[in-house]
Amino acid sequence: MWNNVRQLNLAANALFALAFAALAAASVIWLAQRPTFALSAIRIGGQIDHINVPTVRANVVGHLKGNFFTVDLDAARQAFEQMPWVRRASVRRVWPNALAVTLEEYHPIGTWGSDQLVTVDGELFTANQGELDADLPAFDGPPGTTKEVVARYFDFKKWLAPIGATPEEITLSPRYAWTVKLSNGTEIEYGRERNTSTLEDRSRRLTAGWQAVTARWGNDIDYADLRYPNGFAIRAAGMRFIDDGSQKGKK
Repeated sequence: MWNNVRQLNLAANALFALAFAALAAASVIWLAQRPTFALSAIRIGGQIDHINVPTVRANVVGHLKGNFFTVDLDAARQAFEQMPWVRRASVRRVWPNALAVTLEEYHPIGTWGSDQLVTVDGELFTANQGELDADLPAFDGPPGTTKEVVARYFDFKKWLAPIGATPEEITLSPRYAWTVKLSNGTEIEYGRERNTSTLEDRSRRLTAGWQAVTARWGNDIDYADLRYPNGFAIRAAGMRFIDDGSQKGKK
């Protein structure tokens, strides 16, 4: 080998390349550790109507490890998404020492149970309900029924519109029976769905007779039971009325 000039040149070139690579790596490591690249700013934007930016910074900064080059962006994203109201976060580096964070908030359509909120897509999340901009309808139901209950909210809202009131509370019991409380104070017992048209048919029966009921008993109807096969029962000011001879039995 020592008499082979070509092999000696190849060996020398290889050693030179290795030395250069090692030097470059060492230089990069040295440069990356300079204070210039220590994370010193987090820029937060996006949908932040309910998000307190100083609080987010204070709670997330402690979870960020490394500097501009070494910070784990996926871990940073997960830390931001653990904050109340944050549905989704995206994080990117901003040269030379900052992170830019774009947040997407949850948009609640109602409360769920005693301590959660629910979106129009049936996603549950936990946040301070005192930060809500307005009163929201209250929903509740067995685990796994959030999407069904939210969908029924829009159905009940449409079906009961002729009454001139909107649903304020919708409950699906463990036996899958529906109860709706309206903005006028009336509580409506729907019972269980027997088929795809059960709830709509019972709503139509109530709205069709509502004018006659209120004309006779007044507008303060406390309770309406729609579980009868051919009519419904109401309670108003301590009085109970059954329409259409439907006392033959409940479903």
